[in-house]
Amino acid sequence: MNEILEPGMLVRHPAAPDWGTGQVQSRIGDRITINFTHAGKQVVDGSRVRLALVMDDPG
Repeated sequence: MNEILEPGMLVRHPAAPDWGTGQVQSRIGDRITINFTHAGKQVVDGSRVRLALVMDDPG
């Protein structure tokens, strides 16, 4: 699923629900930079973490 991520898409980190919703900033290979509501900018290794796409952000 990480392969379809593009800048602007909303995701959640399954192992860090307290980070809140994140907006994808960039994806270069497996390296995904995301700006999370409660954790700020994080770089995630997409080969190790399967991010959950958020289709409808309630808040």
